[in-house]
Amino acid sequence: MDLDYRKQWDQYVKELYEKECNGETVVYWEVKYPFPMSNRDYIYIRQRQELDVEGRKIHVVLAQSTSVPQFAERPGVIRVNQYKQSLAIESDGKKGSKVFMYYFDNPGGQIPSWLINWVAKNGVPNFLKDMAKACQNYLKKT
Repeated sequence: MDLDYRKQWDQYVKELYEKECNGETVVYWEVKYPFPMSNRDYIYIRQRQELDVEGRKIHVVLAQSTSVPQFAERPGVIRVNQYKQSLAIESDGKKGSKVFMYYFDNPGGQIPSWLINWVAKNGVPNFLKDMAKACQNYLKKT
């Protein structure tokens, strides 16, 4: 939820900020893609809830793409129009967390099979390691 912190630890963030649009907080996120691919950008809304389920505290974050005229498409950047994420996090009762995440996006354009294979084998596991490290360091930051 802390966009400024995400910019510090996520090497793929080119631009990330919130803007009020029609009474709603909308997020703009541009993601760096490797050469010769075009960067992708996302326009989305999100919400966070803290649930109490039989005494267990569960944090839920929901995000979904949206379209608002305040964010025009940029030349050379491919707009991701289909994006949805659901995230649930709870303490494991020790020093860790249990995490469930559903993520879908359609990045559009022509993505070579070598990149798809690299993302599946390296990109996602590396991102999860970076995210886990960022979560541990966030407590030290605050």
